[in-house]
Amino acid sequence: MPHSPHPIEILRFNTCGSVDDGKSTLIGRLLYDSKSLMEDQIEALERSADITGGGQINLANLTDGLRAEREQGITIDVAYRYFATPRRKFIVADTPGHVQYTRNMVTGSSTANLAVVLVDARQGVIEQSRRHTFIAAMLGIPHLVIAVNKMDLVDWNRERFLEIRDQFEDFLPLLDVFKDVKFIPLSALNGDNVVDASKHTPWYEGPTLLGHLENVHIASDWNLSAFRFPVQWVNRPNNPTDKKLHDFRGLSGQLAGGVVKVGQKVMVLPSGLKSTVKEIWTLAGPLAQAFCPQSVTLVLEHDLDISRGDMIVGLENLPGMNTELHARVSWMHPRPLQAGRKFFLKHTTQTVQAIVTALESRVNIHNFESEPAPGELALNDLGEIRLKTSKPLVFDGYTANRLTGSFILIEQGTNATVAAGMLFPPLEVVKPEYNDFAI
Repeated sequence: MPHSPHPIEILRFNTCGSVDDGKSTLIGRLLYDSKSLMEDQIEALERSADITGGGQINLANLTDGLRAEREQGITIDVAYRYFATPRRKFIVADTPGHVQYTRNMVTGSSTANLAVVLVDARQGVIEQSRRHTFIAAMLGIPHLVIAVNKMDLVDWNRERFLEIRDQFEDFLPLLDVFKDVKFIPLSALNGDNVVDASKHTPWYEGPTLLGHLENVHIASDWNLSAFRFPVQWVNRPNNPTDKKLHDFRGLSGQLAGGVVKVGQKVMVLPSGLKSTVKEIWTLAGPLAQAFCPQSVTLVLEHDLDISRGDMIVGLENLPGMNTELHARVSWMHPRPLQAGRKFFLKHTTQTVQAIVTALESRVNIHNFESEPAPGELALNDLGEIRLKTSKPLVFDGYTANRLTGSFILIEQGTNATVAAGMLFPPLEVVKPEYNDFAI
């Protein structure tokens, strides 16, 4: 069988910061200067220049697609843009700066490898700077860039840049999750240190923003040490004209962690039954092995009772499995969260009923300290809660695996997504001999 091809490396990053820090303009500048725009996009920018740009091209219009966004000069919704350079492909999320749209920032950051926090060089570190940096840390984003924007408005003052860097370094050790932090002085409007190095910063010896995005190491960001495969679909073609497919029964989904190989022994949870991987299939054909985050179809040696929501795992580095959960949440609904409320909880490919049994604490965004036993969590609050689910969840701690350690809460009746959650590590993990099955 052929080996898996080397994956195309894609960097997912988001921009965040306060209102008018220049997030949309920065993304526009990245697209414009890296020559990632089509001719019709450039023509559309030029046509809108007299409406929003005072006769000049307004790069923010590349991401601020809603009419209300363009009229007010703010970002409301999350806008995704795609571009590529010879080194790497990129998916970028432009997230809102307003406090009331913090939930949108959480949505746009949930799958990011890297966060770009913009700071206005004139304003320095403000509450939203701290809030967004904290959320990036809470979401487990491994790489952080502090882009000190509008340096041209402070005459490219090196001391001002260092002052802002020191303000961040006063509280970054409290978060202690980022693999690396890079500080870059730039002007998104004029393009200094975005794609091309600026002549205005001879005192800065680091990379441009695009240079850093192209070279930051992300290959080790995925959890490749613990095999996790949430079953999304039981693949039964039942094709009577094809003898090979007539009895085919595969299990399709996306690897949420680790590596799987033909011949590997695996366990199915929550049943605990064990088997061996017989075949690994993709649209391009069979593989000898696959790894996170590839989407594949597995065929097992044994015909086990497996359905959507089950999880296939390796026999080493086993996950937890429990109905009692402890999690951090970002509350996203105008109606406050209170203990005793019931929701649907969606975790990987499974949706179960859940009840919030306790509100343990709320984060004071000013000093990052916990306020114990709050009466409720209001819109955009961050806090810790306890939950009980109707069925056991198979999960890892969010710090170990962002895919199997995350969930959303859905309001019953309206189907509105009301919270994003990050699970704490399980107190106990599944035992290897659990419900043993002859392999």
